[in-house]
Amino acid sequence: MSTPDASASEDCMYTSADGTSPTPAATEPAAGKQEMTIVTNLGTITATIDTAGAPCTAGSFTHLAKDGYFDGQQCHRLVIDGIWVLQCGDPDARAAIEAGTPEMAGAGSPGYSYGEENLPVEAAGNYPAGTIAMANAGPGTTGSQFFIVYKDTQLPADYTILGQVTAGLDIVEQVAAAGAMQVAPAGM
Repeated sequence: MSTPDASASEDCMYTSADGTSPTPAATEPAAGKQEMTIVTNLGTITATIDTAGAPCTAGSFTHLAKDGYFDGQQCHRLVIDGIWVLQCGDPDARAAIEAGTPEMAGAGSPGYSYGEENLPVEAAGNYPAGTIAMANAGPGTTGSQFFIVYKDTQLPADYTILGQVTAGLDIVEQVAAAGAMQVAPAGM
């Protein structure tokens, strides 16, 4: 993540999951845009982050990236029907997959959560191809998990739009073309 423009600021409320887990700063830069680079085993994805529109989310990403939080993580969810997204950002996904319990991938968090911001309108294609948005399990549960939209997708307007891929969307499309790993239902 590039250095944010601190010419404006926003108060953010990050809620520690256990009351002791560290959280980002309570006041975050809220101006301009940042550049984000995602280095994958298939190549590099770059994106422009809307720091002005999603200052708390950008602040969280900056905080986590500086700590190396995303280093070595594995994307854990690919949706190839109805919506077109690749979901990443679960710190426990790789361990779950390597342990043979891929159904557990997607439950991890950075130890804190925060509310949604920069939501789109309810409309067809409200998450266009290249959008980077935040996954959540309901209002106020946003953490570190994000998804990259690789085809225009319509979703409920419940997911913070963090930014837009500027290069490397073809890498996500390549992953989608390879398909998703099949997970057997529990007990099989």
